[in-house]
Amino acid sequence: MKFNFALVTPMANESAEFKLFTDSIKRTFNNLEAGKAYLVVDTVSKDNTLDLCQELSQIDPRFETVWAPNNKNIVDAYMSGYRAALEGGHDYIIEMDAGMSHDPDAIPMFLRVLNEGNECAFGSRFINGGSIFESNIKRTILSKSGTVLSNVLLGTKLYDATSGFQGFHAHIVKKFVNYPLLSKAHFYQTELRYLLRETRFIEVPIHYRAPSPSVSKKAILNSFSVLGHYLKQRLQSKSVKIS
Repeated sequence: MKFNFALVTPMANESAEFKLFTDSIKRTFNNLEAGKAYLVVDTVSKDNTLDLCQELSQIDPRFETVWAPNNKNIVDAYMSGYRAALEGGHDYIIEMDAGMSHDPDAIPMFLRVLNEGNECAFGSRFINGGSIFESNIKRTILSKSGTVLSNVLLGTKLYDATSGFQGFHAHIVKKFVNYPLLSKAHFYQTELRYLLRETRFIEVPIHYRAPSPSVSKKAILNSFSVLGHYLKQRLQSKSVKIS
């Protein structure tokens, strides 16, 4: 069965592992006989990643470079990619990190569960079959504690609320792509999962490689601010959701 699907991947300073990553995507596309990747680049990237993406796009139409110089943060980068994928008319859209942090071999599993009636598929490092490796222990603790806090304060029931490997039906993306998300950094995935809590979703095991040793203080402060906002809404019995 062929799937009409797209990948959305922000690309910043990825020259070192660019070929390894894109070759892996190519193999997945070849095996599935389908797929298109939207590679989002903005001014955060200081090396030749943009040139590499544009060169690849010229020789392989399955890769489209999305140059988005007006992005203000990583959330803008994701949304720029989602908008491009929607314009491409894809049925399923999968978000993943570059640099081999996420394994492209997991893409068929995301497509399978989305095809089985789930509207959202959330990658999880902390369920049976999932893992996190090459990670600083502080980074792992931060990821796990973020999930625990979200579950306790917001009432979600997730094994992993902070993973950036996730997939959606296009009609779900259309609902959140212009939603006024509060997150400016990677807590956006947690915010999105909270807002989509009443959709049909499933968690799927993923293997995550986390070479980056830390998360910026600014990103952590933004996470607490967003978490506090939705906790206040919940305590006031104000239902905030995208469904």
